[in-house]
Amino acid sequence: MRNQIRTILLLGVLSALLVAVGGLMGQGSLWLAVGLAAAVNLGAYFFSHKLVLRMHRAEEISPEKAPRLHGMVEELAYSAGIPKPRLYLIPEAQPNAFATGRNPKHGVVAVTSGMVQLLSERETRGVLAHEIAHIKNRDILVATVASGLAVAVGYVANVLSFGLFFGRSDDEDGGSPLGGLLAVLVAPLAATLVQLGVTRSREYLADETGARIAGDPEGLASALEKLERTTALVPMHATPATASLFIVNPLTGTKGLAHLFSTHPPIRERVRRLRRMTGPELKRYAA
Repeated sequence: MRNQIRTILLLGVLSALLVAVGGLMGQGSLWLAVGLAAAVNLGAYFFSHKLVLRMHRAEEISPEKAPRLHGMVEELAYSAGIPKPRLYLIPEAQPNAFATGRNPKHGVVAVTSGMVQLLSERETRGVLAHEIAHIKNRDILVATVASGLAVAVGYVANVLSFGLFFGRSDDEDGGSPLGGLLAVLVAPLAATLVQLGVTRSREYLADETGARIAGDPEGLASALEKLERTTALVPMHATPATASLFIVNPLTGTKGLAHLFSTHPPIRERVRRLRRMTGPELKRYAA
């Protein structure tokens, strides 16, 4: 519940930021930005899962080829109260996994061959539960909304920057050139940070929901520790555009100021939260 509330608050901040920056340009520019952002992100919402699977050379695997994986996915999906997602294998040595699909009816779970080889059955079950939690929680939709708002803020800021560059005066509307300059410089950065905050809050929520679906926080906690150690040693052909989908960042870790722009919360904190979950907390979960 805490992570759900945090997501709602962060989306509210993004919406308020869009309205505030758009107000400097007038209602027409604001709605143009919203329309452009909606068009871009609707396309991503409906077709990005096909693109990301193709980018990572993922191939669907049948129950005959991976009966134990399919059995775990079916059992966990039933526990979560959603249709069984399709299962894909990514030919990568780095152990990792992600979920995609615009809703539970179109859910996809993709795992790397390295993850299948590295993790125990208990740890694999924990990872699969985390990915199924993303599908149950409709995190692709949440990420699309957050991305759309952030992109709209960027569009408005760009239009505003052109107005300032060419000497457009906002005095008639009561606007301040200094305020416009601050919006151009600060708004896109703030929107990006808030968007990343939404992404990180959804990771915590997927950990929590996944642990409840599996009834086993330790399985996921152990898997996260093992994945963190191994992903730092084994490279993957990934890009920043798709890194946020994976259960752990497939790219090199970030420290210091760069951590502000990380799409994933710290593994140590995720593990700490999982190991604080107790039996009564797990029993509160209802599919």
